[in-house]
Amino acid sequence: MDDTVVVTEAGGVMEIRFNRPDKKNALTRAMYEAVSAALERADAEPTIRVALLTGTGDAFTSGNDVTDFQDRGAGRGPRGGSRFLPVIASFHKPLIAAVNGAAIGVGTTMLLHCDLILAARSARFVMPFTSLGLIPEAASTLLVPRLLGHQRASALLLLGEPLDAATACTWGLVNRVVDDTALMPEAHDTARRLAALPPQAVRLTKRLLKHGAPDVADRIAEEIGWFTERLASPEAQEAFAAFMEKRKPDFSRFD
Repeated sequence: MDDTVVVTEAGGVMEIRFNRPDKKNALTRAMYEAVSAALERADAEPTIRVALLTGTGDAFTSGNDVTDFQDRGAGRGPRGGSRFLPVIASFHKPLIAAVNGAAIGVGTTMLLHCDLILAARSARFVMPFTSLGLIPEAASTLLVPRLLGHQRASALLLLGEPLDAATACTWGLVNRVVDDTALMPEAHDTARRLAALPPQAVRLTKRLLKHGAPDVADRIAEEIGWFTERLASPEAQEAFAAFMEKRKPDFSRFD
């Protein structure tokens, strides 16, 4: 049985772990397929509220397996990430990454589609596409300049300059940097906090963040429409009732 991707579920959180530590979690076609299938199941399963990506050992992922690269270049197989990239980009629920070490190539570009990113102090981010005779993927040529600015994006994508965890946090690529030993406890705590929130409100907020109307006036109108609708939602009614009754709201029955 292939155990290069380990999927576990607890408390509304699906953890998807790259589990090929002897190869620094280099991603094979089979791993891409396994992660894609897990994310699709998480999106469809009401009991799963949050997905969490991480790696085993001292690397998040060293990127694509070089043998797969060679096979694809020789026309001996489909593109490894052809299913994965659309799946991760269109995932509807909160997606957290816990970066436990090196995030090389797609190991960094996939993070652009995550909602919250926690990094261990040992984490480093590198996108060495041009040095391999390739170009960046996962819409990184759009998203990295948008997030970090053109000059920083050029250094990362043209030169492939590495980025340490502290700088990545200062620049806004990751949310928080923690000690290596604290990474998974912090990531699980964050995932549980998200999983306890009203699920429809969370998904709608993510949708607006990623795909809302592009100008201010249209976005205000879009938010007002959803806000008005949400006032009558069962989730909001439970939140209002809990406030009036001075108790903690319970959103576990909502999907």
